[in-house]
Amino acid sequence: MSLLVIGTVAFDAIETPFGKTDKIVGGAATFGSLAASYFYNKVKIVAVVGDDFPQAFIKDLNKHTIDTEGLQIKAGEKSFFWSGKYHNDMNTRDTLITELNVLADFDPIIPESYQDCEYLMLGNLTPQVQQTVINRLKNRPKLIVLDTMNFWMDIMLDDLLATIKMIDVLTINDAEARQLSGEYSLVKAANKILTMGPKYLIIKKGEHGALLFGEGKIFAAPALPLAEVFDPTGAGDTFAGGFIGYMAKVGTVNFNNMKNAIIFGSALASFCVEKFGTEKILNLTQEEIAARVQEFVSLSKFEI
Repeated sequence: MSLLVIGTVAFDAIETPFGKTDKIVGGAATFGSLAASYFYNKVKIVAVVGDDFPQAFIKDLNKHTIDTEGLQIKAGEKSFFWSGKYHNDMNTRDTLITELNVLADFDPIIPESYQDCEYLMLGNLTPQVQQTVINRLKNRPKLIVLDTMNFWMDIMLDDLLATIKMIDVLTINDAEARQLSGEYSLVKAANKILTMGPKYLIIKKGEHGALLFGEGKIFAAPALPLAEVFDPTGAGDTFAGGFIGYMAKVGTVNFNNMKNAIIFGSALASFCVEKFGTEKILNLTQEEIAARVQEFVSLSKFEI
């Protein structure tokens, strides 16, 4: 049994109030698979890069027991590249450059050795690619988590709605939840989105934590107050990867396990933002993760 992560493996160039980078490795599948690997040792990725992508980083993924058989390397082509600049609040950003390159005609090929997939994380890609992946799996996974964004709501809403019908957990931010539902109240928004197909909904609220809806229940997870946030680019993907990695580890899909998974995902995301790119989450220890999770527990633990 395995955990399959679909998404981008790419280059980013980031500028924030705390500094800037040249091209560094990023991408939804990169952050998601690394995060999941801290909880589950059978993580596999499907993505595409050009021959400009560093082999050394592929070896770093392999060191995390991430199977890269499904990572397509296109000879003579360039990897996807995104450049952005964050504002002082670190919640808003301007896209400076987007170069699709190999992503423009990405066809997600699922190796035969990946057909034992029990857990599927669909990183932010076109809804059609996400549907293709689900349809190419011979057996439906036990848990399918979908991450998407407002861009697809703007230009491919019908395709996105068709994809949402096929999944178990949808993860979006609060602005996207309001856009998708047409409701301002997040409780009303969640109730409406849950009629669209998913059994569970996670609404990410950045520095204000996250909300989990499902089984007629609501769970509010805190965010860890950090003294410095250097780069929030991969935080959402790290969160989603940590979430599904923990769910794969415990092996039972229910609301209570998802509550814990949100805390573990949030803990990994809090590490991610402390450095640029993947620098921080490449070399965490289980002791560091456990200590960070305890910080989250302490944030909202009280007795009456």
